[in-house]
Amino acid sequence: MRDSTADSLHRENDARTTARRRFLVGGATALASVPLLGSARAFAQPRSIADPAQPPVPDDYLPGPDEALQWLVEGNERWVSGQLLHPHQTVARRMAVAAGQHPLATVFSCIDSRVPPEIVFDRGVGDLFVVRTAAQTNDGLIQGAVEYGAEESVTPLVVVMGHQRCGAVTLAVEALNNGTDVPAHLVDVVEALTPAYDAAKPLPGDQVDNTVRAQIRLTADQLREDPLLAPLVGEQRVRVVGAYYSLDTGCVEFMLP
Repeated sequence: MRDSTADSLHRENDARTTARRRFLVGGATALASVPLLGSARAFAQPRSIADPAQPPVPDDYLPGPDEALQWLVEGNERWVSGQLLHPHQTVARRMAVAAGQHPLATVFSCIDSRVPPEIVFDRGVGDLFVVRTAAQTNDGLIQGAVEYGAEESVTPLVVVMGHQRCGAVTLAVEALNNGTDVPAHLVDVVEALTPAYDAAKPLPGDQVDNTVRAQIRLTADQLREDPLLAPLVGEQRVRVVGAYYSLDTGCVEFMLP
């Protein structure tokens, strides 16, 4: 009986090892060149689950603005469908970028715990600069952080991402509608969101949602007009786009200028 039990355990362990190896091989990531968004160039994306035999390209390959955008579009599609690749989330990747980084985008998003950019776009270590504030409210320090990403590290894409049912926007809309005070530095958040509130107030539909979208557009416009970023945008070296994230579906709707 003991020998039979031992043999059974050995067979079970062997089966688990084989399955684990198959999973690791099938889930490993590589990179392929594909055409994107009308760009003449091609960019490197993680190989798809359906096509595991694509040739790799160097990890430090940096796509152009349109290519980087398409990369994020496809990563978000994987998040929505549940077909995540979890690229660049290994010890090897950590070691590879320890001495230098080449992020493909800067994402300026809300601090909401349900909207983590690396997960929403199925990216990993060294792929994104992430700047987060309540309702992606902007100020000089935030502007400088975005400038750093685009100028010093040459990230070709800047994404301003708001989201459905934003708590900070809801707070600001209620305070401004009712003329009520808010405590401490939440006053600064409400003040920063007032231009978006004013822009959205005359619009039909959900006032909070309209304010979220107005805040995305206004912040993206601010960044496009930034003295340091504007020349890069004009030279098409950097692209600034808005994005709206649905908490219900996980889908990112890009708001292109």
